[in-house]
Amino acid sequence: MKNIPTIQSVMTPFPHSVEPNAPLRMARRRMEEFEIRHLPVASEGKLVGVISDRDLKRALDPALGLPPKDELFVDDVMVHEPYVVETQTPLDGVLLEMADRHIGCALVVKKGKLVGLFTTTDACRVFGESLRGKRSASDGDDAA
Repeated sequence: MKNIPTIQSVMTPFPHSVEPNAPLRMARRRMEEFEIRHLPVASEGKLVGVISDRDLKRALDPALGLPPKDELFVDDVMVHEPYVVETQTPLDGVLLEMADRHIGCALVVKKGKLVGLFTTTDACRVFGESLRGKRSASDGDDAA
């Protein structure tokens, strides 16, 4: 059996986050500023959810008849039970779970503390590198 890399070796480390009581517009600005599509949500250092650019677009769409944009907060539209994995979780399991759930990211924790994010963009990068032979199964297991 091949040596499967852990999620820690392929995640994006040190993700930005937002508080659940932050205005939705603030989350949108942060996503635009850092050119990201997923933003973990943390309250007092505890991971409580995730918000995606898709969540924002839906919430800010005037055709849906939602409350005015200025009245919406991150907590109103975030996913309250995100997919969370430990740093040593094997990559194959994370990929299959993301596919089964039809989700775009996994939040990576170490001893309960957010340390990284793994998105479908990361998955595409890893797969492309693998096809080109640039990544062996054990590359980067000591990273982050």
